[in-house]
Amino acid sequence: MNWSPRTAFITLLMIGLGAVPLIADGIDEPFYTVMFSRMLILSIGAVSLNLILGYGGMVSFGHAVYLGIGSYMVGIGTIHAIEDGIEWMGNGFIHFAVSIVFSALVGFVIGAISLRTRGVYFIMITLAFSQMFYFVAVGNEKYGGDDGLSLYMRSDFNGLFDISNDNTLYYLNFVILLASLYVSHRIINSRFGMMIRGAKSNEQRMASIGFPVFRYRLTAFVIAGTICGMAGVLSANQTEFVNPSVMHWTRSGDLIIMIVLGGLGTLFGPVIGAVAFLFLEEFLSGITEYWQLIFGPMLVLVVIFARGGIDGMLVLLDGWWNRYSLKNKA
Repeated sequence: MNWSPRTAFITLLMIGLGAVPLIADGIDEPFYTVMFSRMLILSIGAVSLNLILGYGGMVSFGHAVYLGIGSYMVGIGTIHAIEDGIEWMGNGFIHFAVSIVFSALVGFVIGAISLRTRGVYFIMITLAFSQMFYFVAVGNEKYGGDDGLSLYMRSDFNGLFDISNDNTLYYLNFVILLASLYVSHRIINSRFGMMIRGAKSNEQRMASIGFPVFRYRLTAFVIAGTICGMAGVLSANQTEFVNPSVMHWTRSGDLIIMIVLGGLGTLFGPVIGAVAFLFLEEFLSGITEYWQLIFGPMLVLVVIFARGGIDGMLVLLDGWWNRYSLKNKA
């Protein structure tokens, strides 16, 4: 098998992510398991947003609302399970099921309204919905309001696996990330995915040849929301805390930055971008409290000189590698 630098990099990245708990335990640094677990969760959110942004051209500044929905389903459920003794409300399978259903319904409503607009109007409507949910959570004193909710237990999966163990939770995150990538790959390469990409390039032409563009785009919007809702469930269990800031528009901006940094409209770009973003955040915040002042110019340079993000640079490296290999064979 002829391995290109890009293929080798992505393979090593995914194998490395799978081995993090083993390495962290080996060097007795459990902090790395927690840090990389956060990377996996945000990777799932970025993969879901990339489905509509990278492939569908739908710039949603409200995507983090689904992170909030998933997080609050866990927070509200565990609070009632502990305080009111309603055990089934602490069940992880129910948390996932309710988050998926509620995220799909919210995605359907937001999409049905926002997808009737284009450009900056679409962006502003998605942002407005996100902020609406944010302020509802801030004003809801019953469930913590602006102070948020502390979780005194993680989701219970009927004894099948215990995510109170950080390594177990990590591998649950990893499996769901792999499933999200697989679903994204199947969607992108299906007839449905071809239509979504075609609508991004020329929506009027796709409509003129008989495709129900609005219905297809709305379906993609709902699918992206449900995947992100699952990331919210994992996020609440990881941090053991739920706060309205998880659905603030700035978190949607972070997801967009991860996609742009890793590679817009590529399968593994969101994962690469999430890992790079959080690595840079961790490293730069150790240098200065105002790490964004350093990160901002770095992102500008990536956008200007590497239009395809880190994945785009790997593609260029593939080209140089192929030319070098052909030259040596000659």
